Amino acid sequence: MTITIGTPLQPSAFKVLLLGSGELGKEVVISLQRLGVEVHAADRYKDAPAMQVAHFAYTLNMADATALQELIDQVKPNLIVPEIEAIATELLVHIEEQNTTTIIPSAKAVNLTMNREGIRTLAADKLGLPTSNFRFADNLSAFRSACDDIGYPNFVKPVMSSSGKGQSHIKSFDEVDAAWEYALQSARVNQGKVIIESQIDFDFEITLLTVRAKHPKTGQIETHFCNPIGHQQENGDYIESWQPQPMSPKALKTAQDIADKITTALGGCGIFGVELFVKGDQVWFSEVSPRPHDTGLVTLASQFQNEFELHARAILGLPVNTQQHSTAASAVIYAGVNGKNLSFTHLETALANPTTDLRLFGKPEGFDKRRMGVITARASTTDEARKIARESAQQVNVTV
Repeated sequence: MTITIGTPLQPSAFKVLLLGSGELGKEVVISLQRLGVEVHAADRYKDAPAMQVAHFAYTLNMADATALQELIDQVKPNLIVPEIEAIATELLVHIEEQNTTTIIPSAKAVNLTMNREGIRTLAADKLGLPTSNFRFADNLSAFRSACDDIGYPNFVKPVMSSSGKGQSHIKSFDEVDAAWEYALQSARVNQGKVIIESQIDFDFEITLLTVRAKHPKTGQIETHFCNPIGHQQENGDYIESWQPQPMSPKALKTAQDIADKITTALGGCGIFGVELFVKGDQVWFSEVSPRPHDTGLVTLASQFQNEFELHARAILGLPVNTQQHSTAASAVIYAGVNGKNLSFTHLETALANPTTDLRLFGKPEGFDKRRMGVITARASTTDEARKIARESAQQVNVTV
């Protein structure tokens, strides 16, 4: 199987259109450019992180099918790589059906995973994967009933959101109405529907980065796994991660089986972030993202090919290597302030430990709990790597 990549900005260019240009997309752009790809980055706001390193940048409402079609007609990409939820997914399905360009990993995957109702129905009802008990509700009365049916405590999320936006941990009926309003106001796209999930008693949760890539000789799609990534979340938003997360051989095998089933059902090539709950040898499916995962930022320090390089290689049909070379951890740097034109100081202190590294995302505006960067650290144990990463991240000072 021969892969051909042209020259950027020339008629032979191999073009990728990135829909969504956040910090993860930025690293994907860099990885693609190193392989000679011409990258076009789009987002809803100007100067998003990936736009700053792409060959071309566009600002538009990607949920507007007409505007998105006009952009696709203009760029004529070889691949379309969705990175966020707020996209006119029905247009992507139509494009894939017309076979005019390839959607990564597939229009089906994008359509299902952009909506928690679609992916949970696939996982639990069609594939029979173990999940928490759940209900959906599209009005306040049904929501109240579903919460009582599930029991307390429970978790509530909009069917379309990311990074913990709109998520609540409901401990009693008194908190139900406020959680409903918060979910609707904070959704990426307000569908008027939420998911209510029972609370699982788990030991830890992991992200199992799963790569679907073509065999270099046969062209057949094979599934590869990175070592499990442990992570800590706050209100559904990742604040630190580490690799590897120790777990029993039986639990790891079960996790890989679940990840293989869900990603095979979604189809296509690329990296998937499969989130799972683990207790002893038991494993439950939580969510899946058909793209690099924020907790996977730790792979910048831990793997020979980080998750962004793996994604770039897989979508281009190139061989992948998921091998880990170091024990590592990552810790988030929050803005801590609201404003634009932010400055970052004390970087020399944050990077004083020779095992650390830094990524500042370059977001044009900060909010109190908006991720503005990440520190990675290597050590002999995950506990030590986490300690170094946390302490280094805390050294970075953000000012308006």
